[in-house]
Amino acid sequence: MDPVEALERIAFLLERDQAPTYKVAAFRHAAEVVGGLSRVQVLQRALGGRLTDLEGIGRTTAAVITEAAADRTPVYLADLERRASVRAAGGQTLRAALRGDCHLHSDWSDGGSPIAAMARTARDLGHEWAVLTDHSPRLRIARGLSAERLREQLGVVAEVNRELAPFRLLTGIECDILSDGALDQERELLEHLDLVVASVHSELRMGAEAMTRRLLRAVRDPLVDVLGHCTGRLLGAKRRPESAFDADQVFQACAETGTAVEINSRPDRLDPPRRLLRTARDAGALFAVDSDAHAPGQLDWQLLGCARAEECGIGPDRVVTTWTVQQLLDWTGGRRTPGDDG
Repeated sequence: MDPVEALERIAFLLERDQAPTYKVAAFRHAAEVVGGLSRVQVLQRALGGRLTDLEGIGRTTAAVITEAAADRTPVYLADLERRASVRAAGGQTLRAALRGDCHLHSDWSDGGSPIAAMARTARDLGHEWAVLTDHSPRLRIARGLSAERLREQLGVVAEVNRELAPFRLLTGIECDILSDGALDQERELLEHLDLVVASVHSELRMGAEAMTRRLLRAVRDPLVDVLGHCTGRLLGAKRRPESAFDADQVFQACAETGTAVEINSRPDRLDPPRRLLRTARDAGALFAVDSDAHAPGQLDWQLLGCARAEECGIGPDRVVTTWTVQQLLDWTGGRRTPGDDG
């Protein structure tokens, strides 16, 4: 095993486990340091116990490098892989059918990695496409993109696509749904994007009737393609209850307008809950199984969403993230779905 590959794989798995950023950064930095050495130099330092003389290489990363240089799977990596396999129960069939991801963030808003790094990882996971959906301006805590910054980002996406073709990074946004259901970005600019995810991030405890009106206006907006993490709930230590709204009305509107309901795969969201997934399924809605990744390793969270979809009887034919990039663009551009006669 190549030491650089081992270190980068560990960083990826730690990100998937939501490990502290400093720990992930330590393994990525070690990979950069070792990547600047020849294999002979690495072996010489490993045999001589001099890896820790290098800046940024500690005892743990040195042990990983030494084991990998000796063509052994590092113990640290093997343990992470074992834990990952235990958690990955179910979802493999749908995951194998996925071609893309409609919801991911970069360091342009509240993500931790550059756009190109997120795109390369999506490609390396087997995707044909992914949609960059950094936040809209109102979400200041997440460094939401002004119209000017979003226009600037379009040029960066074009450059990434020239580098990674035939993989396609699509332009998009996670647009805040304002309290009255309006969208938090210039409409002319939203029309120019490939895909719009609309999500509620504020006033999550408003009354059920008002929240229902708010969501209905958003999903009926022709510029909205995906309704993101619809209940706004959070799980785990930062638990937050679901927002209250009339799910029957909202999901029926999604089915009527062709707006997809997001199956958000973040372990601290897993939104919507299963009972609402079944309600959306029975309403005839489409779905987008998304990672909502804020770091490269988190792109692998889609398996969690796939498992929930399979549990609720949602097949690949209802999931837009199984479509080719052209099928997806036909849908976002005019709500044509695969099999339509046109």
